[in-house]
Amino acid sequence: MAERREVVKAAVEPDFLQFNDLACEAVGGKVIFASDEWFAPAFNLLKREPPQFIASAFTEFGKWMDGWETRRKRTPGQDWCIMQLGVPGLIYGFDVDTSFFTGNHSPYVSIQGGCLDKPPTFTLEGDRTGMAASDSQLAAVAKLGSEAWPELVGVSQLNPGYSDCCHNYFKVNFTHRVTHLRLNMYPDGGIARLRAYGVGQRDWSSVSPHQDVDLVALANGGVCIGYTNAHFGHPRNMIGLGRAVNMADGWETARRLDRPKHLKVDQQGILQVPGWEWAVFRLGHPGVISRIEVDTNHFKGNFPDSCSIEACSLTPEEEAECIRTRWKSGKWEVLLPPQKLRPHHRHLYGEAELTLSRPVTHVRLIISPDGGVSRLRLWGRPAAIAAAPAASRQKPASKL
Repeated sequence: MAERREVVKAAVEPDFLQFNDLACEAVGGKVIFASDEWFAPAFNLLKREPPQFIASAFTEFGKWMDGWETRRKRTPGQDWCIMQLGVPGLIYGFDVDTSFFTGNHSPYVSIQGGCLDKPPTFTLEGDRTGMAASDSQLAAVAKLGSEAWPELVGVSQLNPGYSDCCHNYFKVNFTHRVTHLRLNMYPDGGIARLRAYGVGQRDWSSVSPHQDVDLVALANGGVCIGYTNAHFGHPRNMIGLGRAVNMADGWETARRLDRPKHLKVDQQGILQVPGWEWAVFRLGHPGVISRIEVDTNHFKGNFPDSCSIEACSLTPEEEAECIRTRWKSGKWEVLLPPQKLRPHHRHLYGEAELTLSRPVTHVRLIISPDGGVSRLRLWGRPAAIAAAPAASRQKPASKL
C-alpha cells in the first residue's frame, strides 16, 4: 500500500473538473452515516487537502490511511456511506480518488443521489476509527430509503491508488437537484477522496427583489467557466465560502514571462505591461451588480498590480460559442475600470466606481500582469434579462 509509481498526468482531464466540489468539507459537506470505519473514518473522503501517506503511521486498529477504509468483510452485504452535500445542486461528474490504496482499495463502486426536503437529524461525530454502524444508526438511516435513490454512477471498477491511475473519473448524466449521496463499495476496502463536481442550485423564489445577494457565490450557483492560467490555484476558489484560509484557497497564476525587463507605471501608479490573466464566471442568477469585493487576503508578495471587471449578458447558445472559442468572442462591457490593488487587503467598490447598471449574466475578472486573488464577491439584486438591453452608464471598449 506504500508503493508509488512514476507520476503520469492524464493527457486530457474531463471538463467537469472545472466545476465546484459540492461535497467538500470546506463548503459544509459531511458524512452522516457509514456502515464500517475500522481502519480509517469516512469523513476523510471530503477533506479539502490531497491524500497523504505516512509509512510509519499505525493505530491500534491497523495501518493509518488518509481516506475511508473498512475492515475485510466476513459477513453478507457490502459497505456504504451517506454524505450530505455542502451545497445542493446539479452534479456533472465524480473523482473517486484511491491514492495510496494500492493493495487495499475497493475494487468496485457505485454512487446514488437523493434530494431530501429536510436534512436528516442524525450525523456522525468525532473520530470513528475502529467503529461500525450501530443497530440504532442502521434503523435511522433505513428510513431514508437510500437503496432506492437514482443511480448516478453504475457499478464500476476502480483502479488502485498508484499516482498514474488513482483518479477514477465518472461523468454524470443526471438533470435533477441532489442534496445527498450514497457511496457504495463492493464489497469493502478503501477510497481516499470523493469529489462531486457540479453547480450549486438556490431557490431564488425565496429571495426578495430588494435583497442584495452575492450573485457569483458558489452557494448561489456561480461557476467558473473559463480562465487563462491556474498554475498555483484554480479561479473557482474565489467564489468559495468565507475568507480564504491560505493562498491555496484562492486563484493564483504563474508569473508572466512577457513582463518588461524594467517596469513603468502610469499617472495612476498602474503598471504598464503587455499581458494579463482573466477568469470568467457565470452568475448564479442574472442581476444588477451594485457592489464588488476583490480580496487579496494572504497574497502579500504575489498580489496583482491591478484588476478590472467586465460583464455581459449571454444566452446559453452564446455561452457555448464563447467556450468553444476560449472566450475570443463575446459582448464584454466594462463594469469596473482598472483599479490599483494592495497586498493582503479587501478592496471594496460601490456604485460610484461601477460603469454598468443593467442586468448581466457573466463577468470576467482581469488581473494585471499576474498574481493571486483569494475571493471575488459581486453583490447585487436578481433581475430578469430584458429582450432589448437597457443602455449602460458608460461603455468603454473591452481590451480582450
